[in-house]
Amino acid sequence: MSTPAVGPLVFAPGRYRWVVLGVGALGAGAFNSLRMGLPAVSPELRAAYGLSLSQVGLAFTALGVGVLVTLVPWGMLSDRIGERRVMAVGLCGVTGALLLAASVRTYPMLLLAFVLAGMFGASATGASGRAVMGWFPRRERGFALGIRQMALPLGGAVAALGLPALAALGGLQLAFLGLSAVTAAAAIAAAIWLRPPPPLPDWAAAAAAAMADEPPPTRDPRAWRLGAGSALLVIAQAVLIGFLVLWLVDVHDWSPGLAAGALAATQVGGAVARIVAGRRSDRAGARLPMLRAIARRNALLLAGLAVLASTGSWVSIPLGLAATVSTMSWNGLAFTAAGEISGRHRAGVAMSLQNTIVAMGTVVAPAAFGALVAATSWQLGFALAAAAPATAFVVLAPLVVDETARNERRELRLAGAAAAASPN
Repeated sequence: MSTPAVGPLVFAPGRYRWVVLGVGALGAGAFNSLRMGLPAVSPELRAAYGLSLSQVGLAFTALGVGVLVTLVPWGMLSDRIGERRVMAVGLCGVTGALLLAASVRTYPMLLLAFVLAGMFGASATGASGRAVMGWFPRRERGFALGIRQMALPLGGAVAALGLPALAALGGLQLAFLGLSAVTAAAAIAAAIWLRPPPPLPDWAAAAAAAMADEPPPTRDPRAWRLGAGSALLVIAQAVLIGFLVLWLVDVHDWSPGLAAGALAATQVGGAVARIVAGRRSDRAGARLPMLRAIARRNALLLAGLAVLASTGSWVSIPLGLAATVSTMSWNGLAFTAAGEISGRHRAGVAMSLQNTIVAMGTVVAPAAFGALVAATSWQLGFALAAAAPATAFVVLAPLVVDETARNERRELRLAGAAAAASPN
């Protein structure tokens, strides 16, 4: 359902919104360069501290635990005091934690530094999303948040290329110092250029006031349903990102370098797919139907991959690459939907809650999939992974009805505002 043209009644904040989008994407991408880039220097990490594989994994887990425990509190704080202070303070905290990581000499202190980095870095998630949502009208919001979400895999890709080079020049210290410079720059950008969005027009302000009587996101069944559907969707994403390289090497005898290149290509494809999905949802005036369509497509692609996975057929290769790209295309839609369900003034906590639930899926899925494939086969592993987006397709169905009803109420408010503003 498209937004009617009612002249000045339609929220149009001007060109500065692109500056806010750039700052929000920089903040989210800067922290994600740590989350997704750190595994690229895992050999140096293991050698510097004399770690086992399980201890290396625990270091990555420490970062994730820090994120999980603070995502929602940071979101609540951004709703209360605004995105500027939250992002600036949080990213300064990440910078400090990375400087600590560069200076410590013991493994427990390194774990502490990673936990702190995760705790402070979680600030960028809800705050950057809330900032973009506040500055962009609904008809552009899917596209804008798609760009913000694109910054995550791109930040990880840049870090995966740059950190090993820094570590080769100056060890882990230089790699951590390089990351700290990026997060410090993002903190400064947030402090200088993030501004409160312009006030809403009267009809939108009245709609926001009407939403005050609705439950907060933490007690809203719709927010939890969206989070559950997102967690089911991220299972396939985590599985394919985590195991595509091993599958290509073990089943198709690809070299590790070629397989890693294929994974990098799918990351770029997934980043572009997020923007395309967001733009299409803007034109459709709805997020949930497209989100469910992606869930159905992911289930079908994974089911086809399951049939061919263990045969060694070359046909499974493009199918696996296409499935990997497709499983990365939905994140921006779900992120946008989370903010729109709860409204602009609660978007910080709503987006943070959705990301918290998604993060749980990313923690559980890879380990479970690896154990399953080791005990059975790739075929069964992909078959069970296909069941997750198929279930998400069902779980998300009631939210389509809710979104349609919200859009209809919005159209009525727009029509009423237009009639009230008419000189006749």
